[in-house]
Amino acid sequence: MKLVTGFTATMMLWASTAMAQEISNDTVKIGAMVDMTGVYSANGGTGAVLGAQMAVEDFGGKVAGKQIEVISANYQNRVDVASNLAREWIDRDGVDMIIESTDSAAAIAIQNIGKEKGVMTIAAGSASTALTNAECSPLGIHYVYDTYALATGTGSAIVKSGLTDWYFITADYAFGHSLEENTATVVKDIGGTIVGSVRHPFKATDYSSFILQAQTSGAQVVAFANAGTDFSTALKQASEFGVVQSGQTVAGMLVFLTDLYALGLDVAQGLTYTTGFYWNYSDETREFSKRFKDRHGTMPTMIQAGIYSAVTHYLNGVEATGTDDAVTVRKWMGENKINDFFAKDGYIREDGRMMHTMYLAQVRAPGESDDKDDVSKVLRDIPAEDAFMPLANSACSLVKK
Repeated sequence: MKLVTGFTATMMLWASTAMAQEISNDTVKIGAMVDMTGVYSANGGTGAVLGAQMAVEDFGGKVAGKQIEVISANYQNRVDVASNLAREWIDRDGVDMIIESTDSAAAIAIQNIGKEKGVMTIAAGSASTALTNAECSPLGIHYVYDTYALATGTGSAIVKSGLTDWYFITADYAFGHSLEENTATVVKDIGGTIVGSVRHPFKATDYSSFILQAQTSGAQVVAFANAGTDFSTALKQASEFGVVQSGQTVAGMLVFLTDLYALGLDVAQGLTYTTGFYWNYSDETREFSKRFKDRHGTMPTMIQAGIYSAVTHYLNGVEATGTDDAVTVRKWMGENKINDFFAKDGYIREDGRMMHTMYLAQVRAPGESDDKDDVSKVLRDIPAEDAFMPLANSACSLVKK
């Protein structure tokens, strides 16, 4: 009886504290930080902001009786700009939660500022596993995908098909390094070999020397550990150099729907990749995606769909607890599962990793689909526990060993 009474008293104290905190400034303010003009503008950009806005609209525009406001900014692919914006939003504008579709270095900086300032941050577009390892935060969530999941899905599938010798063309910054490292580990663990690698600068335009090195390496697989227009430009040039025609297989380690639209099926057909979302997977994904396309002009990428889901889960937490206090809402979000078109029985681990099904997909051949938007097919589901890094391997200080 004493245990029940003590628990009840604790819950009443927690509830009364939350009610006392209520909603700061009578508004729940969400800041969406995205690349609107650079290499990530198509897979995130204004579509990511729209995802957040649609989540707010579908929630009714209010939470816990207070208005919800979404503000957004272009961080210009610069860590210093992202850091300054995050501090201004928190200190001057009273932003309660920052969600991003940025690169990994900027995402880490934003998450560290959120930790310092006591504000929740959600990484929806960045990929580095550092966000839930060395740089983990009690107020940080990594929502859509990461380099470990991308490597596990694509790397293992290709090696198991018999293609064991790999060469990497890698973007020379935190995301590219992490993606190459994770993929190389997967490849080697299941019997493959890394023949070599080369790194290219961010926003490169000429990949000819890198592609020639990959061709002369004799590798069976040429893996592109880059993203956005870096990836699509590199793949177009690989096609012009006849990489596939010469007998090598091309692997895209981070592929977005917008990349496939830009490349076209003639160039991208047969490409195997891992994704956290595909618009034509179920009735629920189709319903959301068609509404999104009506307003944005294209079907949503996994980032754009993931931001909708993340903002909705955050607002559910604010509604349930009656406060926008970051610690309180983060606790609720970690204790309650996510069930929507993006994730079924998704959950947020103690390290901040949102656990959900990933998908191994393959680009269709020209003429294989009557719907011009349906450019891929899902080959198989990858359960969350198979896709993401096990907690046993985590370097996060929040994980109890």
